[in-house]
Amino acid sequence: MEKDIPKTIRYRWHIFWILSIQYLFVYFHRVCPAVVASDLMKSFNLSGTSLGILASVYFYSYGVMQIPVGILSDRWGPKKVITLFSLVAACGSIMFGISHHFNMAIISRIFVGLGVSAIFIGTMKLLSHWFKSIEYARISGTLMSIGGVGWLLATTPLAIAAQTFGWRGSFIIVGIISLFLVAITWWVVADTPSKKGLPEIVEQSNTGTKLTAGGLKNITSIFKERHFWAIAIWFIMRGGALFGFFGLWAGPYLMDIYNLSYYESGNILSMVAFAMIFLSPVLGYLSDKILSSRKKILVGTSIINVLCWIVMLLYFDRLSIIGLYILFFFMGITISSVGTIAIIATKEYFPTEIAGTSMGAMNIFPFLGGLAFQPLLGYILDKSGKINDSYLPLGYRSIICLLFFTSVLALISILFSRDTMKKYNT
Repeated sequence: MEKDIPKTIRYRWHIFWILSIQYLFVYFHRVCPAVVASDLMKSFNLSGTSLGILASVYFYSYGVMQIPVGILSDRWGPKKVITLFSLVAACGSIMFGISHHFNMAIISRIFVGLGVSAIFIGTMKLLSHWFKSIEYARISGTLMSIGGVGWLLATTPLAIAAQTFGWRGSFIIVGIISLFLVAITWWVVADTPSKKGLPEIVEQSNTGTKLTAGGLKNITSIFKERHFWAIAIWFIMRGGALFGFFGLWAGPYLMDIYNLSYYESGNILSMVAFAMIFLSPVLGYLSDKILSSRKKILVGTSIINVLCWIVMLLYFDRLSIIGLYILFFFMGITISSVGTIAIIATKEYFPTEIAGTSMGAMNIFPFLGGLAFQPLLGYILDKSGKINDSYLPLGYRSIICLLFFTSVLALISILFSRDTMKKYNT
């Protein structure tokens, strides 16, 4: 059987790339409202608060499902869960494209959030059967990079597609592509090498990760860990900035304050995606090989993030175009690229038997930030008023001031986390 191990190694990369493309659309759906925000407001006659609600319902359904998805993956196997939920997401995207009423658009976004909620946790669980633990951080970083490609597609490419096919046609096309991926996932992906008649290359735990009668007890033990909450609070603040501002209101900010076009603002927003694509694996390598620390990465990027918000607050309407590109790139490093490190640190707080559940539990919190901050920032902008369909500079200054404050809270919170590398490596 040992001679068949190279077949397992080759096959696992087929699985990795299929699931990675699925994950690409997870990020696309998270941040796509930023580029088409103006179109959505005109199509449904929305206020800023209403647009924030439309964008944030994705996070409600996504966040609520994280623990259930972990349990379902344990009971049914991640392949079935990913396939079923991805089908829901594909149908939701098509529904969104054909929505002509605000209520239908809301329901469509709920379906999208519900559908994509299974992909990250299901993929992380499935890949743990195909890759050894010493490869896991690198693979997770690569997965996050491909998520960054999804973010990138939701910037300038989406702006071009919206101009060419209309925003409705763009989401219908995404839904059709997603249906194709559902079929490929069902026919190609397998939960373990043995399901494909291939030899195992990962030592499997005898105890497994069954969450039946002991499921509630496992969840309770996770929430009782005080270091868990240090990362959770950090994630709420990060999610508020990442999804509340960069995933929705950064586009209108660039167009209203700097008078940039769809394409110009999309190009600047893409810097967050480029940072995620190119820096996620680098941060994973630094954490594993150079610093041998999760906490140093999280604290260091949090300090840089605070400095970025200070710059944006002081020069929020006076940055050069080059300055905006640089600032958004560093924001991408310190907000989006570092998320995987925090998830892996959470996994290492707990025994292997409940690692998947702990990741699912932690993955709720960035989306709590998103669902709270998207309508909150819209409400602040609405209160500031509009002139000729553009929000006033005072409104944008107010939300940037708030996000600076939350970045400080994130830094303080992460200082109370515990490093896991020494324990993990022994």
